[in-house]
Amino acid sequence: MQESYRDTYITGLVNARALEVQAIELMSRQLDRLQSYPEVESVLRKHVAETEQQRDRLDQLLQAQGTSHSSFKDFVTGVMGNMAAMGHVPMQDEIIKNSLANYAFEHFEIASYKSLLTLADLAGDTQAPSVLKLSLSEEERMAQWCEDNLDAITRKYASLRAQGEKAGI
Repeated sequence: MQESYRDTYITGLVNARALEVQAIELMSRQLDRLQSYPEVESVLRKHVAETEQQRDRLDQLLQAQGTSHSSFKDFVTGVMGNMAAMGHVPMQDEIIKNSLANYAFEHFEIASYKSLLTLADLAGDTQAPSVLKLSLSEEERMAQWCEDNLDAITRKYASLRAQGEKAGI
């Protein structure tokens, strides 16, 4: 029975790592286009660096289990992240759509880390929880920032648009 839990746990780690690759791609594409929103750019740059560390932590957890990430899953989720970010580009309210997507994505990552904590427990990995909780706290902090700043971003967008200035990004 323990081996079955371990297999499920490893699959969760691989999937979480691919999710972090997707997050890096998603935010990196946004960073290319945030000229009108330097406050968002600053936070996203910091969170990209955190996300790269999260990816690396997941690599370490996978190594400790005697395995590694899936290049195929990384590729597919990276492409999906790029497509998601680029899908908002032609929209006049790109900044709003990106803000909503970021808020939702952070909560998906939070759920992923909470699930991984359960799987680590079931698999008997006593070393992983501290690492997973660190990543979880970073995701929770970013989700809270997204929530706390949605109003201000929306108001800035609406104000710029009302003044006839470039508002989307």
